[in-house]
Amino acid sequence: MTIAKSVALFAVAALFEIGGAWLVWQGVREHRGWIWIGAGVAALGAYGFVATMQPDANFGRILAAYGGVFVAGSLIWGMVADGFRPDRWDVSGALICLLGMAVIMYAPR
Repeated sequence: MTIAKSVALFAVAALFEIGGAWLVWQGVREHRGWIWIGAGVAALGAYGFVATMQPDANFGRILAAYGGVFVAGSLIWGMVADGFRPDRWDVSGALICLLGMAVIMYAPR
């Protein structure tokens, strides 16, 4: 159950962090305005709180592992929100990052 909870928290954190950055991007780069920027800042703040709910107590480990989730999640977000089409190297790199994340978080200690 702990691994399932951890994976779910990584997914929620990715939604808030990547979504928040995307909202700020839209507000600034696409001139959608302060409401988009404010929503992005709020989502980014929520990401910080979600990260604290991870079962592991080591900040460095959580943030390092989240980097792998961020890489893969960003490619997925780009596909869904912006029509981005990753090539095989993007996909390979994301899978390598997820493997690294799994080793960091879930290797027996």
